[in-house]
Amino acid sequence: MSPIDPPQIYSVVPIILPPDQLFGPLFHDVQMNHVFPDSITFADCFPKRSPEEILSLYEIEKHKKDFDLKDFVSEYFEIPSPIKTEYESNQQLPVTEHISKLWPLLTRTSQTNCSMLPVPKSYVVPGGRFRGLYYWDSYFTMLGLQSAGEHELIRDMVDNFAHLIDTYGHIPNANRSYYLTRSQPPFFALMIRLLADIDGTDVYAKYLPHMQKEYNYWMDGYFRLSDKETSFRRVLLMPDGSILNRYWDDLPAPRPESYVEDVEMAHKSAAFGVEPGKLYRHIRAACESGWDFTCRWFREPSKMETIHTTDIIPVDLNCLLYDLEMTLSEAYKHSSFTEPSTYFHQKAEKRKKAMMDNLWNEDHKFFMDYDSESNKSTKILSLAGVYPLFFKMATKAQAEEVHKHITEGFLHKGGVVSSLPESGQQWDFPNGWAPMQYITYVALRNYGYDDTAKELKNRWITLNDDVFKETGKMMEKYNVVNPDSPAGGGEYPNQDGFGWTNAIYLWLKNNE
Repeated sequence: MSPIDPPQIYSVVPIILPPDQLFGPLFHDVQMNHVFPDSITFADCFPKRSPEEILSLYEIEKHKKDFDLKDFVSEYFEIPSPIKTEYESNQQLPVTEHISKLWPLLTRTSQTNCSMLPVPKSYVVPGGRFRGLYYWDSYFTMLGLQSAGEHELIRDMVDNFAHLIDTYGHIPNANRSYYLTRSQPPFFALMIRLLADIDGTDVYAKYLPHMQKEYNYWMDGYFRLSDKETSFRRVLLMPDGSILNRYWDDLPAPRPESYVEDVEMAHKSAAFGVEPGKLYRHIRAACESGWDFTCRWFREPSKMETIHTTDIIPVDLNCLLYDLEMTLSEAYKHSSFTEPSTYFHQKAEKRKKAMMDNLWNEDHKFFMDYDSESNKSTKILSLAGVYPLFFKMATKAQAEEVHKHITEGFLHKGGVVSSLPESGQQWDFPNGWAPMQYITYVALRNYGYDDTAKELKNRWITLNDDVFKETGKMMEKYNVVNPDSPAGGGEYPNQDGFGWTNAIYLWLKNNE
């Protein structure tokens, strides 16, 4: 080593820590000084030296008169460049051909990155700012891959999720260290069902341990619930003695990927008497829901400062866990240890009864989220209410009422809106999202409302076609009320790509 070479300092901090914890004051200063227009950029930067060394240099250099924070970051971090390809859309092509050309462009393998959690096989990213393997997006992407005959990629993605469960005990929001404290809507059991349709029932036994681990994650602490402790992490004791689930995040801190937005929201929420830590947890829990953001989680529909996600028992989450319990029952039947099959079937039936008793609103005649603070339904009608039809849990009479709501309130010129209030949030009126078109379409078909399902399908496909012809892009979300206007809301611009939109378009085209 020459006298002028810097000493080699090797990190003793585990790289699994999220970047806000690795870089502390530097991370805060970079985000709050708006060095990058999108907080996720610095969260995904890769350090050129150990975090300890960079922090030491920062403490020394930041006091110098000519110090420039952006220059410092550029010197000591590799900044992820915008995802660009040489591909240019041919707007004269049928959309199905355009999508077939996009699959390779959206397919990734793990790359070395400060915040990236490695996975062993290939996967499809959503597109735009979303560079990772996102959990619930991937189920809908797999539906399109199945329609396209891309079965090996489906197997790879399922294996990646199994790897994440084995490594971390659950499937994170996406394969990033800053997502480890939360998951996303638990669609893994549906992925297993989809793969079993391709490869046969041996798939159930193969991935049984992983489904069991995921179930344990969502049910963690259920045994400790009592009148003295009515909630713990993702489980909550209902007034009637049943147990249902909520979204949760263990960490009451700003999200690294949306750091500035969260800190600024904490300042606003102080006027409502909300402690920053509680606010951050509610925001993070909303992100676990996938619906980030919607007034489903707000006390006052127009004010995000009133977010209280962890007080809410969501319809869609509990439907997904019902399906996980039913799939576990099926999987144990195909295993060498069949006894738990009956147990999980009984668990599913108990959950179904609890949902019918607590989440069916007789006044509105619709499935609605439950506010555990007020012990009654929330005020928001959303497409979470069609999940019981998607999983065939609803009675025919309930389905008839839900169908009325869809035709009279949710269905518009370009498809169905995700919720009825116009709050300015991206998961509310007037926006429509591909996964909810699919969930609603299947829900309607399950109860014989084929004409409405076909109308929904045709309107959504027409909207996708029209936007593609005009822009050459498949969008993350669409304005289904006024298709000539772009979708709005959200913490970032509307993204194009886009994994689940491509996939559901293909699926709807190929399924009657």
